[in-house]
Amino acid sequence: MRFLILSCACMGLALAGCNSSGSQQNGVDSAKADTVAAKGEKKAGGATLDTADYNKRLAHMANKDTTGRWPVKGPYPLPGAILPFNRVVAYYGNLYSTKMGALGEYPKPEMFKRLLAEADRWAKADSTTPVIPALHYIAATAQGAPGKDGKYRYRMPFAQIDTIINWANEINALVFLDIQVGHSSAKAETEVLKEYLKNPKVHFGIDPEFSMKGGERPGSVIGHFTASDINDVIDILASVVKENNLPPKMLVVHRFTQNMIKNYKDIKLVPEVQVIIDMDGWGPKDLKAGTWRHFIVPEPVQFTGFKLFYKNDLKKGGPLYTPEELVNFTPRPLYIQYQ
Repeated sequence: MRFLILSCACMGLALAGCNSSGSQQNGVDSAKADTVAAKGEKKAGGATLDTADYNKRLAHMANKDTTGRWPVKGPYPLPGAILPFNRVVAYYGNLYSTKMGALGEYPKPEMFKRLLAEADRWAKADSTTPVIPALHYIAATAQGAPGKDGKYRYRMPFAQIDTIINWANEINALVFLDIQVGHSSAKAETEVLKEYLKNPKVHFGIDPEFSMKGGERPGSVIGHFTASDINDVIDILASVVKENNLPPKMLVVHRFTQNMIKNYKDIKLVPEVQVIIDMDGWGPKDLKAGTWRHFIVPEPVQFTGFKLFYKNDLKKGGPLYTPEELVNFTPRPLYIQYQ
């Protein structure tokens, strides 16, 4: 079988002319986050959400934002929400390839050791936010050929997904199932994985880069999702949460260009789903800082993530961003992915 191993690691960071440093914004009293929702406790199924702590942690995440964009106003999550009470540190990849990320590149024992070491570094960099490790698995990969159904994507065997979940259980980690849809749709590929989403430890990710709405071959252009596409996934996740009395699902949406997410203001926020816009793409620090500043900060959805490439971020000789640097970004990313 042929996999299109392009992801952002091969498409590159599509931002021309960015030469600014990683310095971030500072300013107003972060206590404004208390206005995001009313004080009190939200109860569901006998569990409660500490809304005062939620608001306090939103303020910490906003990191004295001066633009008025962060934190984003929205409904309280259901009890049991991961964010903003924790930070997730994930290894990304696919078991069929040693080139798609740290998950798949290293033997399991070494991968575990490396991931847990990264999680420990993040816990030390921000002692106020507990860290949860995660395995972020590409469950549907875009392809350079149409395949039997003409959809330009290959769905991983369920046995592989089972393996990832079993591995995660060994280190008490979360799992993210990620989809590259090719000529399929986010809705169709999410529906295929609904049974796995009944597991409270399984969350989701979608990659606009490989959504080829114009019929192009994946990898020939950078694709996109609309708010409607993303809302289709949110609806499915929310229905699984409601029907199975689960805590909220996290949804990671990758982004490294303006057009990868269209109509961001129309992305719905619901108590059952926590939406993370993950700053994807590789390059030196100044390029990644520019992408963050141009495409993540000014178009707030709910939470943010940041992706680090062990190899491609170093191609021009610069070091990786450190946890100590990233915890000072505005807003502070609460999902960290290593590829």
